Amino acid sequence: MIPFRTHTGVVAPLVRPNIDTDQIIPKQFLKRIERTGFGEFLFYDWRFRVDGTPEESFSLNEPRYAGASILLSGRNFGCGSSREHAPWALLDYGFRAVVAPSFADIFANNCMKNGIVPVVLPEEVLAEIAVRTLSSEGYALTVDLERREVRDDAGLRASFPIDEFRRRCLLEGLDDIGLTLRHEPQIKTYEDARPGWREFETGPPASS
Repeated sequence: MIPFRTHTGVVAPLVRPNIDTDQIIPKQFLKRIERTGFGEFLFYDWRFRVDGTPEESFSLNEPRYAGASILLSGRNFGCGSSREHAPWALLDYGFRAVVAPSFADIFANNCMKNGIVPVVLPEEVLAEIAVRTLSSEGYALTVDLERREVRDDAGLRASFPIDEFRRRCLLEGLDDIGLTLRHEPQIKTYEDARPGWREFETGPPASS
């Protein structure tokens, strides 16, 4: 997992409440077994018309938001099914942080296990960021995980809460496998000292 300390990126607005994981990555694209390649299908039913052409009115299709790496959204982001493909799609598309008033718990945990920071801010702060995003092309935010704050070049500064254990994992780039491998020497010592498998007599089969 790529460590996350401080990230500055263009903000893309998608300020809708209750965006569920089936909108983030529709179910028909869940057949891949890799973690990569999902970005092109992110918000597919909103980004594209039935004939496959881009929906020009959708924010991520607007040229001004090309290359955005911070997504601004509404409350209860990531609700619905607990598919891990949702943060995979966001990350593969290029997003490193999602800023919203609240997140579905499982989705937030999946984000943090995949290097995405779910930034929770009050509604009034989100509203101000939305105004700045819409009124200033190329508007960017800095998400500072070390200081637990977001800021911009126009004086906005706001702190956000985050679980300290998950924060430390993000700072060090440790997913669940990485956390396990930190104990690799102890694991090896245990495995080397463990006796080989032995067969045990179970006795004759029971009579019918």
